[in-house]
Amino acid sequence: MHTPHTVLGSADGAPYGSLLARPVPRAERWETGRGLREKVHRSSLAGWEPASDRVDVVDQVQRLHEGRLSRLVPVRVARMAASPFGFLRGSAGVMADDFASLPSTGIWPVICGDAHVGNIGFYGSPSRDLVLDLNDFDEAHPGPWEWDLRRLAASIWVAGRSNGLGEGDCSAATAGAVRAYRLHVRDLAHRPLMARSFEHVDLDALHDEASDSSLHQELDRASRRASRRTSDRALPKLTEQRGAVRRISLSPPLVTAPEDDDADLLPAALDRYLATLPPHWARMLGGYTLVDIAHKVVGVGSVGLRAYVALLEGSDPDDVVFLQMKQARRSVIAPHVHGDSAWHDHQGRRVVEYQQALQTVSDPLLGWTSVGANQYYVRQLRNMKGSVALDGIGASALEDYAGICGRLLAKGHARTSGASMIAGYLGSSDTVEQALCTFARRYADQTEVDHAALVAAVAHGRLPTA
Repeated sequence: MHTPHTVLGSADGAPYGSLLARPVPRAERWETGRGLREKVHRSSLAGWEPASDRVDVVDQVQRLHEGRLSRLVPVRVARMAASPFGFLRGSAGVMADDFASLPSTGIWPVICGDAHVGNIGFYGSPSRDLVLDLNDFDEAHPGPWEWDLRRLAASIWVAGRSNGLGEGDCSAATAGAVRAYRLHVRDLAHRPLMARSFEHVDLDALHDEASDSSLHQELDRASRRASRRTSDRALPKLTEQRGAVRRISLSPPLVTAPEDDDADLLPAALDRYLATLPPHWARMLGGYTLVDIAHKVVGVGSVGLRAYVALLEGSDPDDVVFLQMKQARRSVIAPHVHGDSAWHDHQGRRVVEYQQALQTVSDPLLGWTSVGANQYYVRQLRNMKGSVALDGIGASALEDYAGICGRLLAKGHARTSGASMIAGYLGSSDTVEQALCTFARRYADQTEVDHAALVAAVAHGRLPTA
């Protein structure tokens, strides 16, 4: 069940608005969202059962491997096969295919596209303050806000089960996330767009929002660890001295020399990347010299795509910056909202612009470039990044943390407009919480079935594993 979509930001569907367009009053947008309940009943968000023509999940995973480096596909399969949550992390494309058949209101802000509970993390702001926010944008794209909230809800349920929590605990944590989303998007809907753009969650606010003492301890531990993850501290771990020069340490298959067809092209591509930065940061980075480049495997969903780490040195040997170049492909959301048409000329630029749209503050060295036919986005490798360890997290801590995740997701969506319409649809009751708890439980069951199918395919040699 779908309604005609609204790409928020302008009347003509362009990614940016126009200063000449007449703004739609907030109260009118609220009522528009409220009216959508008649077309897409809020209780209908609870439904899930696989479509009769659903493609075999192993075939879907194999399709997602097309175009990846074949030598790394076994690594990706192994990480997905490790647990149902590992499978969920690597199956954003499977989820997008599933969600495309489910009810949605047609409200399209910019969405993360991969908003699971593990994709929230710490990183350093341009002023070197530690902030917590959404932190993975490879799939970011205008699309249905419900898809992000569905993926977050399902991931919380799967993570809870992985930690041995009961169904009641999983339900409480999932409801907490959806409730936090509903209440925060409602609050932001009453604020000016400019004010929403400065909304953030700092460490003090995290402690205020979390009542569980074990989560307090984990937040402190994660933030301390993140604050130490900087380029200068990474130097001894990631590099070695070879004669008179410093080089990135190789550790096959995860850290290797650049691909043969890229090796000679990468330096010039990094130089072109400077032109995509704001002038100050381009001048600053231009004061460094490229010393070495290596291929470095990261994450789960990105394994098999080309991902390079570059070592840059300043005038002092200990003055270093590590940059990461990650291959960007078309978002898994795009085929469902644009079909075969292409909206974005450069997928790296798409990732950068939508990351900056969803985050309150972003890495100042975000930019993009191309190497041959492959498109990349570039960022700092060690930008005080860290995350809350979900393994072993208790019921109360998961519920608190899920609420923080829901709030951050609401903040991201509201930054790109649409808060009034979404808030009008959600309303003041817990109808959507109940519906998405039912959905999350059902989709967690589906995730476990899909994970089991993947494990069986590995056992029978249908999929390679490392």
